[in-house]
Amino acid sequence: MPLPEPIRWGIIGIGRFGRLHARAVQSVYGLELAAICNRNRERLVEAHAVFPSSLATTDYRELIDDASIDAVSITTHWQDHYEVARAALASGKHVLLEKPMAATSDECRQLVELAQSARGKFMVGHICRFDPRVTLAKQAIDDGRIGRIVSMHAKRNLPQAAGPLRLDKISPLMGDGIHDADLMMWFLGQTPTRVYGRYVRFNEFRYPDVGWAMLEFGDAAIGILETNWGLPANTPTVIDATLQVVGTDGMLTIDCSHTGLTILDSSGLKMRDTDYWPEQHGSLVGVLQNEIAYFADCIRHDRHPDAITPEEAARAVRVMEAAEQSAAGTEPVPLT
Repeated sequence: MPLPEPIRWGIIGIGRFGRLHARAVQSVYGLELAAICNRNRERLVEAHAVFPSSLATTDYRELIDDASIDAVSITTHWQDHYEVARAALASGKHVLLEKPMAATSDECRQLVELAQSARGKFMVGHICRFDPRVTLAKQAIDDGRIGRIVSMHAKRNLPQAAGPLRLDKISPLMGDGIHDADLMMWFLGQTPTRVYGRYVRFNEFRYPDVGWAMLEFGDAAIGILETNWGLPANTPTVIDATLQVVGTDGMLTIDCSHTGLTILDSSGLKMRDTDYWPEQHGSLVGVLQNEIAYFADCIRHDRHPDAITPEEAARAVRVMEAAEQSAAGTEPVPLT
């Protein structure tokens, strides 16, 4: 049986997360890392030393105009997602766009419309939907094992080192709260009717360090999101993240804080990532690889990705946008 033609993949935005995408692409059978792009030439040169067999360019248009490249991961700054994704969709490329989908819900709506008529497949990388713990929880909810959902509480907190890296680029709610907002809506099959948000600042970054949001689903259910990117620097966990879902007949908890591997050395006690993108035998494995492999399978079998739809990704941005609007004022924001 002949081997399938490889899907030639490009990475637009080869920073930290772009490199993770690149390594995950290299670890999936049938994919070829064909090109990398970053507008910062120094970072591009550094990345090209790691991925020397790939075409390297500072202009994403050169990458998407290359007819030999089939698919792209867009891992640029989130404020640039709309411009780059719009161009990539128009070129006919298959597009895996990192979350948040775009900077505004209006840009998200436009991308949804573009994707409907695009030749290529389109998916937004809400990585938590490819975490086995999350999908098993979703199945238990759909099977009725905990009854009707009435209450949810999520925390997704990071040690202080995340502040200098992230808080001048994106807010905690849009950066991390969006994960749990999406999961709550996915579990319930509903959009909130009202959103209330609050922020707390204790550093002088562009965005506040702490964000909380309350999602009201009419009188049926309520969800609380906690995002704090200022935990003590010596916090041992990679990410302090749990999601508890309480129903009329039971409850479940998704615990991402405990990775199952703790290392104590001269620098202190630390947990290692064993779920999202750990390295094993020289390859990247885990949830990010699951996501990319799923999208590649959709391309190969001409199937629209439905693990997360563009409409759902746009909805998550709209809800976090409402939380930030509420946090900037003092009143809850109704959603229609």
